[in-house]
Amino acid sequence: MALVPCQVLRAAILLSYCSILCNYKAIDMPAHQTYGGSWKFLTFIDLVIQAVFFGICVLTDLSSLLTKGNDSQEQERQMKKLIALRDWVMAVLAFPVGVFVVTMFWSIYIYDRELVYPKLLDNFIPAWLNHGMHTTVLPFVLIEMRTTHHQYPSRSCGLAAVCTFAVGYILWVCWIHHVTGVWVYPLLEHLSPGVKIIFFAAVTVVINIFYLVGEVLNNYIWDTQK
Repeated sequence: MALVPCQVLRAAILLSYCSILCNYKAIDMPAHQTYGGSWKFLTFIDLVIQAVFFGICVLTDLSSLLTKGNDSQEQERQMKKLIALRDWVMAVLAFPVGVFVVTMFWSIYIYDRELVYPKLLDNFIPAWLNHGMHTTVLPFVLIEMRTTHHQYPSRSCGLAAVCTFAVGYILWVCWIHHVTGVWVYPLLEHLSPGVKIIFFAAVTVVINIFYLVGEVLNNYIWDTQK
C-alpha cells in the first residue's frame, strides 16, 4: 500500500481506540469503583497498549514526512530509535496481547459467557463497544502487520519480555484477590488452587506462542514480498 493511505489508516485506527477508551471510561460500572479500577482487566490494558502503539505509528509517520529530504544525522538517529520502539511494541505487546485477548475472550464467551463477560454487563456496555474491545483489535493489528515491515527483536529477548508481561499481570490479578478476596474473572472462582497454577502456566505458554506466531507471520509476509 502507498505511504499516505497507510498514514491515514493508522490515524483512523488511533482515533477509533481513543473513542473506545473514552466511551469505556465514561461507563458508570461498579467494577470501575473497586480496587484496581479499569486497570485490573486485561482488555482495558490491551486497549491502552493498542492506542499507545498506533500513537507511536502515527508519530513515526509524521516524523518521516517532516524529515523527508533532510540529511541531518541526528534526526536520522532519532528516527531509527522511534522506529525501533514502534517495532518492539508491536512484537512484544500489541500483537501477542491483542491476539490473546481476542481469542481467549471469544473462546470462553462461546463456552460460557458468565465465566468472562456476565450477561449483566450488557446493561452497561453496548454491543458495538464490546466488539471494539474484543473483536476489531485482531484485524487492526493484522492490517498493520500487512502494511508495514516490523523488525522483531532476538527471539530470546522477545520471549523474555512477553513472559515478564504475562507473569506481571498474573501477579497483579493475584494481588487484587489478596486485597479484595474477589477474583477479577469469575472463571477463576471455579478453579482449585492447583488448577489455577496450571491455568496461569498455560496462559503464559499461549501468549508466548502468539509471540512466535507474530514473528513467523511477519517474516512470511515480508520475505514473500522480497
